[in-house]
Amino acid sequence: MFNILYSTKIILFLLILFYSIINSFAVRTQSVAVKGKLLWPDPDDLLEAGYSDASGNFQLKGSTVETTNIDVVLKVYHDCDDGIKPGSRKIKFKIPNSYVTEGQNPKKVFDIGTLNLETVFASEERELIVNKKRRNILFNWENELIDDIIF
Repeated sequence: MFNILYSTKIILFLLILFYSIINSFAVRTQSVAVKGKLLWPDPDDLLEAGYSDASGNFQLKGSTVETTNIDVVLKVYHDCDDGIKPGSRKIKFKIPNSYVTEGQNPKKVFDIGTLNLETVFASEERELIVNKKRRNILFNWENELIDDIIF
C-alpha cells in the first residue's frame, strides 16, 4: 500500500514538473513594428501630435505575451477623398509573420512604404468610428488585444 501511494506521488510530481517545463517554453513574448508614410490630398490638415508627423510618417510597435503565434494586421481608417459619406474608409494589411520576433522589442521593422490614400483598394471596407478624432494612430493585433490603427 505504501509503495503504491509513494509511486503515485512520484508520478504526479513528474507530470506537474513536465507540464511546468513545457509550459515555460510555450509562453513567450512576441513583438512587431511597422512604419510607412501615408499621403492624402489635403496637406493643410495637421495630424495630432504623437501619432504621426505632418508628412504622414508613422512608426508603431507593440508586444504581447501569447502561447501561439500572433497574426498582426495594420488597419488604416481615413476619410481622404471621401466626400461626406458616413463612416470612414478602412484598409487592412496583414503584416508578414517573418516580422514578428520574440522579445518585448521588435528586432525588425516592416516598412509598408508610401500609401496614397486616394487609392481605392479592392478589399476596402467602410466603418463607423465612435472616436471623434479625425486621424489617430493606435496599434492592432488581429485578435483585438489592442485597438485599431486609425487615420
